This record gives sequence, structure tokens and C-alpha cells, in this order.
Amino acid sequence: MVKGWLDEYNPQNEEEILSALREIMQEIALAALSRTDFFEHAAFYGGSALRIFYGLDRYSEDLDFSLLSHDSEFSIQAYFKAIKEEFAALGLTVSIMSKKKSKHSAIDSAFLKAETIWQEIVLVDIIKEAGVRSNKTLKIKLEVDRAPPLNFQTEEKLALRPFSFYAKCFTISCLFAGKLHALLFRKWKNRVKGRDWYDLEWYIRKNIPLDVKHFLARAKDTKDWQDNTITKEQILNLLVMKIESVSFSSIKEDVVRFIKNDQVLGIWSPQYFKDLINKMKFENA
Repeated sequence: MVKGWLDEYNPQNEEEILSALREIMQEIALAALSRTDFFEHAAFYGGSALRIFYGLDRYSEDLDFSLLSHDSEFSIQAYFKAIKEEFAALGLTVSIMSKKKSKHSAIDSAFLKAETIWQEIVLVDIIKEAGVRSNKTLKIKLEVDRAPPLNFQTEEKLALRPFSFYAKCFTISCLFAGKLHALLFRKWKNRVKGRDWYDLEWYIRKNIPLDVKHFLARAKDTKDWQDNTITKEQILNLLVMKIESVSFSSIKEDVVRFIKNDQVLGIWSPQYFKDLINKMKFENA
């Protein structure tokens, strides 16, 4: 069954094989969580939510969730058994281990890591057929924000693999708000995340409006914005300053392994993104 799913991706190289298998793992884990009460407490957001449920045309690595209300006692560990059983039903064995953190965080993390059976059933055969050899470990990360910025909207989204199920997701406008917050205020010193810029372009090209109310909640939560209001003009000014401060060669280098056609990056430049953001749409402004 998993081999059949992999064939649907028509991977052309080792990186595409691993990315497709990682996405299959994500879908199996989401299906497992849907059998429990997990989505009564949390909603799916981030790049993988955008990819799986809203059609983003790039791969994403992690499964990110936000509680619907603050709960410092919530633990994802209670759902590990259901996740393992879902993989086992497909003939796959996974181990799940908690991620050790060096400092306190509101994020409850775990690594979902494929073991040998996964590689023997899928990776070894498929990689051999593709003429590619790999000894890379396949894993995805689950994170649950137990004290999230609120003021977000959710909706039930349907998935069809490995069976039909619904998952509670952020609306696409709220996902845009989370992405823009990450792009503007991500606390990385000299690193850039090209995927943020790729997604920004995707949202604007798709005419997705930014949920300003949720963006403001996130910016205030991280203390990157102090006022109780923010205007469209202020958001655009923040974007212009960010565009002028980043290295677009570094941005392209980061994103290239997540997309199939790197020719789409040829137009990327500070001027292109300045022109692009002027086409942004806003809601709840």
C-alpha cells in the first residue's frame, strides 16, 4: 500500500523519494490522531497543513499543532500508542521519543522516527528501483504549542489517505498570518528560511487574504509589536524593511531542496518581492 502511494509522487531522485515518504508518514500520523480526541483539543497549522490540506506545492518537514486554549499540562505522549498502532496496521514500525530541550518552552515536542521495517518495506526496494542509495534516517517532528496566541479560526478539512478522515486545521488566512509572523520575526541570527518567502509568494499568488487580527495576536504574543492595533500600511512597511535586510542568494539556497522546479526562483529579487507585496489582500484589518 505504501509503495503504491509512493508511486503516485513519481519521485525522480533520492531527495524526492525521502520527501514523499516523509509526507506519507505525516498523513498516517494525522489519521491516527483523528481516531482519538486529539482534534477536540488542538488544530493543525504550519507548512505541512498548508501542503496536505490546502495544496501548497512544496514539501514540509514537521507536524505543528496549536491547542485551542492554553493548557500547560497537555502532553502528546497520551497519543503515542494510537500513532504506533496506525503504522503497525500498515506493516510499519516506528519509534517515538521525546525531544530534550535545553530551555523551557511552551512547545511539547517529539520525534517520530522510522525504523528498519519501514526502510525494508519501502525505502530499500524503491530506492533500488530508482538507482539511488541512501542511508539517511527518515523522521518527522511533532510539536504542540500549549500556550498559543489565540484569535485564530479553524475548519474541518478532509483527507483521503490512508483512509477518509477529518482534521481540525487553521483557516488558510490564519495560516498566512502565522507564516508572515514567522517571516518577519523568526529569531534566527544570520540564518534565513527560504520556505517562508516561497510561502509568502504562494499566498499572494493565490489571492489569500491575511488575517490581520491573528497576525497581531502573534506579534503581540512574541512582544514584536506593542500596540493594540496594526494597519495594512504598517505591515507592508515591516515587509519592506525585511526584504531590504535579507540575502536572496541564501533564501534560494534554503528553499531549493523543497521544490521540484527551481526555475521559479529566477525572478526572485528585492524588487520583485516589493512589487509582489503590493498585491497582498487583508481581512479583519
